[in-house]
Amino acid sequence: MIQAKTLSGFKDRLPSEALLKRKIINQIIEVFDSFGFTPIETPHLEYADILVKQGSDEIQKELYAFRDHGGRDVALRFDLTVPLARFVSQHKQELDFPFRRYAIGNVFRGERAQKGRYREFTQCDFDLVGSESIASDSEVIQVIIAIMHKLNVGGFCLKINHRGVLNGICEYLGIDKIHAVLRIIDKLDKIGQDGVRQELEGELSEEQVCSLLELITLKEERGERGFLDKVSKLKSYNETLQKSLQELDELYAILEKVGLPKESYCIDFSIARGLGYYTGIVYECVLDLLPSIGSVCSGGRYDNLVQTFAKDKLSGVGASVGLDRLLSALSELGKVEQKSTQTQILCIAMDKEAMPFVYQQAHKLRNSGIGVEVYPEIVRLKKSLTYADRKGHQFALIVGEEEMKCGKVTLKNLKSGEQDTMIDLEICQNKCLGCLDE
Repeated sequence: MIQAKTLSGFKDRLPSEALLKRKIINQIIEVFDSFGFTPIETPHLEYADILVKQGSDEIQKELYAFRDHGGRDVALRFDLTVPLARFVSQHKQELDFPFRRYAIGNVFRGERAQKGRYREFTQCDFDLVGSESIASDSEVIQVIIAIMHKLNVGGFCLKINHRGVLNGICEYLGIDKIHAVLRIIDKLDKIGQDGVRQELEGELSEEQVCSLLELITLKEERGERGFLDKVSKLKSYNETLQKSLQELDELYAILEKVGLPKESYCIDFSIARGLGYYTGIVYECVLDLLPSIGSVCSGGRYDNLVQTFAKDKLSGVGASVGLDRLLSALSELGKVEQKSTQTQILCIAMDKEAMPFVYQQAHKLRNSGIGVEVYPEIVRLKKSLTYADRKGHQFALIVGEEEMKCGKVTLKNLKSGEQDTMIDLEICQNKCLGCLDE
């Protein structure tokens, strides 16, 4: 006998969780549609050279790469952005720019499995490709905030920074190992300031470490404004800081005009984003009640999207919603509805003779737009009602010998306990639709 078990870092989803995931995806898609984004799909498997060296060194170590049956070097995608670059380069003549796309699918990283982090997880990406305007950056941020409100996750904060701020700070402090330093800074929420200090001391002088930590820990208090005015002196340090801070000024001018809640976003100079392709404004969204779970949505601007595949310079900006991490967070916050069905009614036949009539009534209810499941066995009523309650049905439609003779049904509200005996199907239908409308 083979032992039934899942690989470390991978997981099964029971119906209640899978239904919640589908509900979240549908809500997110509604937001995408409202902003004009359209779907695309790319394969899980790519030629290895498409993915190799496209992420950070850490990502490269986590890449699932192998040789397939045809002797080709292939790899499982680690995100949906690199495949987007390949897609845009390959189909450029068929696309309209600026190109707004979203893609939802599983990606794979061989990282250490831990709470809220899996080796196979679903990313929900959206990008605006072919625009260098800061307005595009602001729009992606608006989408993220709209999604968080749509999902009713409670309090959250979108922490915003600019890779140019970090690059400019490193330039000002005479730091040459910028990419190595940014990867360390990106671990701040995982290993804390002491851990970051310890790792930086292996790369920089003590004076550089102290000055760097002092500058990158500058951040805007939530709900307050005027932070960019307070740090405007940094613009005089070098052109990199001047340009990036000016772009943050432009971004804020749009966000404040839109009227987004002030407490939903703030500037935090410690946000680095570890992936190597980011070049401009970056952001990470953290839940107030579960900051320890990490970012549930993140992204930024990349100005050299297709440079690996073509000589063209094509700017892009986008973000990824971490569906699995969101599901884990919603479960921990008690926001997961323990329901393993989408149907509202369980139809129950009390004897074999009633079964054809039950299926007839179920068919009529489905045609009226009501989800119906039929219990296919003849069992004691208590057992079938327990089944209905566990799955999350709102009603039980019961048919016995008397109901069948009269062409009637008995409807039991499983939430209130109220029961209507010997009623017409039309009355049953109206009661069910009335509850659904509420």
